[in-house]
Amino acid sequence: MDKEEDGGSIHLEVFELTKLNAARSPGGTRFTPQRSTIEKRDSNNSNSVSPIRPAVSAPEKQLTIFALRLAVLEKAATSLGTLGFIWATVVLLGGFAITLEKTDFWFITIILLIEGTRIFSRSHELEWQHQATWSLTDAGISSFQAMRSSSHFIVDTLKSIFRPIAVRKQSQHGREVSGRNNNPEASPGNWELGKMPSRTWKSSDVPLLPYAPWVFVSRNISKVLYWLQLLSATACVVLSLLKLIKHNYGEVAKGDSDKRNRKSALTIFYALALAEALLFLMEKAYWEWKLSFCRLLEKVNKECELGDSGVLSIRRFFYDAYSKCVNGSIFDGLKMDMVSFAMDLLASNSPDEQLIGARILRQFAICERYSDDTLQKIGINLSVIERLVEMLNWKDAREEEIRLSAAEILSKLAGKKQNSLRVAGIPGAMESISSLLKPSRNLSSACDEICEKRIISDQINYGYWTFNHLGLLILKKLARDQDNCGKIGNTRCLLPKIIDFTHAEDRMLKDENVTHSQILTVKRSLQLVKMLASSTGSTGRHLRREISEIVFTISNIREILRNGEKHPKLQKLGIEILTSLALEENATERIGGTGGILKELFNIFFKPGTGEDQNHVRIAAGEALAMLAMDSKSNCHRILKLKALEKLVGALEVPFLRVNAARIIRNLCAFSGSECFYQLRGVRAAAPTVLKAIMSEEKKLQEVMLGLAATGFKFMTSEESIVVFTKTGIREADLAYELVQILRKYKYPPIKVPRIRRFTIELAIWMMRDKEANVHIFKDFGMEEELEGVLETTSDIENFNIFSGTVGLNRHGTSIHSLVENALKLLGRQ
Repeated sequence: MDKEEDGGSIHLEVFELTKLNAARSPGGTRFTPQRSTIEKRDSNNSNSVSPIRPAVSAPEKQLTIFALRLAVLEKAATSLGTLGFIWATVVLLGGFAITLEKTDFWFITIILLIEGTRIFSRSHELEWQHQATWSLTDAGISSFQAMRSSSHFIVDTLKSIFRPIAVRKQSQHGREVSGRNNNPEASPGNWELGKMPSRTWKSSDVPLLPYAPWVFVSRNISKVLYWLQLLSATACVVLSLLKLIKHNYGEVAKGDSDKRNRKSALTIFYALALAEALLFLMEKAYWEWKLSFCRLLEKVNKECELGDSGVLSIRRFFYDAYSKCVNGSIFDGLKMDMVSFAMDLLASNSPDEQLIGARILRQFAICERYSDDTLQKIGINLSVIERLVEMLNWKDAREEEIRLSAAEILSKLAGKKQNSLRVAGIPGAMESISSLLKPSRNLSSACDEICEKRIISDQINYGYWTFNHLGLLILKKLARDQDNCGKIGNTRCLLPKIIDFTHAEDRMLKDENVTHSQILTVKRSLQLVKMLASSTGSTGRHLRREISEIVFTISNIREILRNGEKHPKLQKLGIEILTSLALEENATERIGGTGGILKELFNIFFKPGTGEDQNHVRIAAGEALAMLAMDSKSNCHRILKLKALEKLVGALEVPFLRVNAARIIRNLCAFSGSECFYQLRGVRAAAPTVLKAIMSEEKKLQEVMLGLAATGFKFMTSEESIVVFTKTGIREADLAYELVQILRKYKYPPIKVPRIRRFTIELAIWMMRDKEANVHIFKDFGMEEELEGVLETTSDIENFNIFSGTVGLNRHGTSIHSLVENALKLLGRQ
């Protein structure tokens, strides 16, 4: 975050957070303590810092304010109608009933019947309209148009009128659930193709009479009521205007006090009736103007990016908001938003509502403009998260779209640390996510055999690979947290499923026309395994043991190393998994004992390449080989049998390979055993290069060269060492001075080069033992004082070869303290 001050204002620039791979694979390696790993992981996954985005207006606000304005007109009309109804019953029919003219009496009666029915049945008419939006068939219009388009329309109509309800198609009262539909924006008609029987009716399909069922269903009755409302209001306008224009209220005889106020009372009534009817018609005109002419629903649907099927969702939202404004406070509808509306639908028992809710949440979660707000609202609603997790277990083909939407929402939700913890904390969440994965191998075979792999592909009615991708993606995001890694490892049969997806056949790796989805599946599974294997602490040890014990893990990676030349990223992931697994002794032996692994790693390490990706793979291969040779006598022997020592010495001249080449050679010298002494004599050829690097380089390269010198120079005799020093033009006194300067420079154990002081002292001990004259040289340069300073600043960090996070692994046989004391004894101090 950069901050600069200009003219009294402060400008903040928030940079994009570091990606997952950078967090899990920092600049350090297994040979240095990774303190920064924890800090980066926390910062990467925290919600406290996020890029500042401009506020985005919610499109549904246009609908809620429209509903409020309609409700104002509706309530104003209803209030006037109620006032007119009271005025007519109390004043006119109560006070002037016997004095009214015949036409006035019947006009008033008709208006009262019409308006009374309309006012007091308004809520029921709204209910009918509301129920009509509960079907995904767009309120029955499509079925009616389909009937009209038929050449046998009249015959079909007559048949439907006289057809008993008992012989109606089951689909008219069936529970509707999604059919095969990979496209979340599929048309509503596709949803109707898959029906699931139910014990309850769908409200929009309820036939009120046993005959002519398509006429007497609720969605058609709502339209009948709508037109009756318009006709009744129009009738009120006509009747009221007739009387207000003509004023033919009858003659009032002079002195007749009973009829004195009759004219004024009638005028007031007709005016109230006219005003109420005009307000209602104005409301309906405004309704039609906004919805039919201005296409408000379609406009909002386009802004929400819900696709063709979203219009129904928008209409349903609008009716809900309008009903709340009419039935309660006019401001109740303003409290609604699409996300909360969708979450309420998701909790419904109706599959139609579940699908609508899932579609809305999915689209809002993947839309960049609305994703932050949507995920935040979902994240704080535990019941919604539980519902989404539950939907992952819905394996019926007719519920595929709901399940797919739930999986996509969870994949976005798991991207935030707090949300991922909530998802993983739900009982059974990992089992539900595991249900998304359909491996190609049956995991429940006989004890003495392993089932053969079978090809899994998308079926006509189900897309398995889509769910495999989403399942791996969710697990990958959850695995960013250490606790979630433990839960993944403890979930029954989940690790074998994940490992199964790392398998890639040679023809797939070599085929240039392979589909992206196939490579993506392998890549995601490898990324997930890498994250699990690189976990720290007891969780990491348990996971590495479990992963390495699965018999396909190492062999799957071997095939990628052998045939994945066209996919260097996959090779790098596989190598990094081997590097992490090598933290465990048993896993190291398994890897080395798997035929071809070491050979393929060396092939990659030595293979010339100019591409940046290929160079990264070569560096990773070198680190893996160094790890496998660490404290493993059997692996060292296997490496020596490959006769790679000469090439390793040559790799010391290659800038980006020299660090790992030096590590491999040092480990071979340190852990091969005395029986390999003659095989390692070739290390002498590296001595000039090592000496020059010690004298001219610094930090990491200097550290590894010091380590190689401390172990590799033991294979030289005194005479041979003299020849090497003479050949390089470096005097032993120059080297001794450089060693003292290194100890003087690093007064405290550095994190980036934690073993540099140890290797420096080991090399100094070799030099003093090689020639007694070197003892006096070190004394003259002040080595004793520097060693005493080391005694006061030793740390446990200097006693380990490798690290898992901040935990040291593979402790050195001799502690740094003992090493210093041995050097002081050689200097003549008892």
